[in-house]
Amino acid sequence: MADSSGGEVHRRRGESKFFPEESFVSWGAYGRALMETGPRLRDRITARSADAVEIHEVKGRSGAEMRRSLTWWDLAWFGVGAVIGAGIFVLTGQEAKEAAGPAVVVSYAVSGVSAMLSVFCYTEFAIEIPVAGGSFAYLRVELGDFMAFIAAGNILLEYCIGGAAVARSWTSYFATLLNHNPNDFRIHAAALSADYSRLDPIAVAVIAAICLLAVLSTKGSSRFNYILSILHVVVLAFIIGAGLSKANIHNLTDDFSPFGARGVFAASAVLFFAYIGFDAVSTMAEETKNPARDIPIGLVGAMAVTTAVYCVLALTLCLMQPYREIDADAPFSVAFTAVGMDWAKYIVAFGALKGMTTVLLVSAVGQARYLTHIARTHMAPPFLAEVHPRLGTPVNATVAMMAATAIIALFTNLDILSNLLSISTLFIFMLVALALLVRRYYLSGETTSSDRNKLAACLAVILSSAVATAAYWGLSGDGSRWAAYAVTVPAWIAATLCLQIFVPAARSPEKWGVPMVPWLPSASIFINIFLLGSIDGKSFMRFGIWTAALLAYYFLVGLHASYDTAKAIAAEAAACKVEEGKAVDGGGAGN
Repeated sequence: MADSSGGEVHRRRGESKFFPEESFVSWGAYGRALMETGPRLRDRITARSADAVEIHEVKGRSGAEMRRSLTWWDLAWFGVGAVIGAGIFVLTGQEAKEAAGPAVVVSYAVSGVSAMLSVFCYTEFAIEIPVAGGSFAYLRVELGDFMAFIAAGNILLEYCIGGAAVARSWTSYFATLLNHNPNDFRIHAAALSADYSRLDPIAVAVIAAICLLAVLSTKGSSRFNYILSILHVVVLAFIIGAGLSKANIHNLTDDFSPFGARGVFAASAVLFFAYIGFDAVSTMAEETKNPARDIPIGLVGAMAVTTAVYCVLALTLCLMQPYREIDADAPFSVAFTAVGMDWAKYIVAFGALKGMTTVLLVSAVGQARYLTHIARTHMAPPFLAEVHPRLGTPVNATVAMMAATAIIALFTNLDILSNLLSISTLFIFMLVALALLVRRYYLSGETTSSDRNKLAACLAVILSSAVATAAYWGLSGDGSRWAAYAVTVPAWIAATLCLQIFVPAARSPEKWGVPMVPWLPSASIFINIFLLGSIDGKSFMRFGIWTAALLAYYFLVGLHASYDTAKAIAAEAAACKVEEGKAVDGGGAGN
């Protein structure tokens, strides 16, 4: 700064909680920062954080610490509560009727396998880097600031959209419980587009109540969650038992896959929405008493149970009714009415409401912790990183995220939300699997240039073969022509095999690690990208618009805020190199 002394800088920085960095203290400073966008971008693209930085230094920027009060029991029920909700009760009917038929059971299994592969990757990272930032922190360490920011924006979008979709579904099942049509409780705004014209004030009220509970206590939220989740499991057991008592095997066998393989995978891509939420559990590592023991049990156990329950529930639905007669909005309730058990629809609706409530709660807890850690790096305003000293929860981040969720829930229909959400989530899970391979095979200062180049070549082939497979599947009129797959799939296998044979491992996990590396994370990359190829083009257009908005924010704000923060830390601790990156103006900007 040309116009202020050091003391004046400190005073002015302290006055702004939104943008306290040097680049934003005046319009002149901001203009100079924009002129340096190129060099700063080169620095931040190559800058990578370190485990110790995320665990100690970055975490310390929240002031008060979050309380370590969670055990594997809490995490397991958080996992179940986070996942089993709107997806199974709403999307099952939609995808069975319109995309997969009875083969929706296979669609759930495919999505479950993909989710489980991602769970393994998340688990290793959560144990090694037990902070609230989840995948944002993992990507900062392995892929650098820029990729972490792009993922961070999609993480926040994922949680806002997911919460909004569940809140609108909450209204639908609440209406069923009261023998009403969901639109009876929504306000029709005729001036708006049809996809955004049904305003949902009940969804907003539910989100506000969940926000209050999430702010007051993490442990209290956990207790509330597993009590509701246990009741939810009882309801699910009833649905399965009562539904199978009315099963007709011909509903399943007469036309098992009416839409073919394309329908199965298209449904899998959308049904991935039903598995979203487990990554929120990884953000609670900072509040877990024994991460190395509790996180694997909680995450892997919850996902295994969830996948089995989803497949059995989908099977039950398809046995109760022919797929053409399944209701797309409230499939289980209508199915029980169709088989003469009209009273059972109230139990289904009640169970769905409990499931959706727990999903909203875990989502509120998880998304606030993501935003907290993002704000700790100053890529978002740092006041959002503050932890309340008495409550031990990130109040500002919780309120900000839930407010955004409520706005989306007020306007937007479920079908738009579910497809866009699946894109963001599959993209993030692919990046986490990629980051795990980088973590295992690359260590700065120890990996040779030759091994680094081999790693880069193998990863490039893995990614390009997966993208080519997904693109051919998504763009070809007939995905049953296998000639292209005879090239792309063997290329993926060869690249993964070369990675295993020719690139030496750079490190091994200290406490718990993903098995079958590099095959398991490589398979996660391939499946996630392949499922992306089954999503409709309009959803990709919306995803592109969101990504463009993220880049605009990054180049105008996030880049300069994070650069200034890193430069200040480097100046304070020049003797302690904690990151690698190309220096600007002779001083490397770490962190």
